[in-house]
Amino acid sequence: MAEPARRAGEGSAGVAGATGATSAAGVAGAAAAANEATTRPGSCSQLFWVFTRLAMQGFGGVLPVAHRELVERMRWLTPAEFAELLAAGQVLPGPNIVNLALIAGDRWFGWRGALSAAGGLLLLPTLIVLAAGAAYRHWQHLPWLAGALRGMGAVAAGLVIATALKLARTLDSHPLGRLPALALAALTLLLVGGLRWPLAAVVLGLGGLSMAAAALALRRRGAGP
Repeated sequence: MAEPARRAGEGSAGVAGATGATSAAGVAGAAAAANEATTRPGSCSQLFWVFTRLAMQGFGGVLPVAHRELVERMRWLTPAEFAELLAAGQVLPGPNIVNLALIAGDRWFGWRGALSAAGGLLLLPTLIVLAAGAAYRHWQHLPWLAGALRGMGAVAAGLVIATALKLARTLDSHPLGRLPALALAALTLLLVGGLRWPLAAVVLGLGGLSMAAAALALRRRGAGP
């Protein structure tokens, strides 16, 4: 009597294990699909308004909002694609987010897309900043106004840290591997934030070294069996 019961228990455990493995695989597959599921903007006007919307939310820096809008909400870019465009925008002259908008817009609609994305990112905020600058010049002597602006700086710092954590997830697929990529990121933080090295020297020096190493790794990987 005990043997059939034991076998039944083993069978149930096997089914449960298989079901759990299937569920885990399903969850992992769904997560991977979510990371890869991308669409593209329907028109240049949609591109313009989405970049306008993200620019209008970017108090203290638009980069965290850009990641949320382009990757998480609109799904126009995967996390890895966003990190790649941001890296390209970082090593080019000019603000990295403007460079990202130009490259992304050009990818989807050519020069019209580049102008639409950059226009959406800059036009309305420029008008607001000009008006706010005139108002600040008039009321800058008020203590509460200066205190309010310093308070917003803390929120901006938190947004930048949150974006850095999101971008760190893309290092799993980095050509150099996760640990070397994290080491490069930590070295960059030390040089820029700790030792106060010039940003241009770090971007061109360490960034160039990282790009060369990644290109070599991809070349070796492609030449492999």
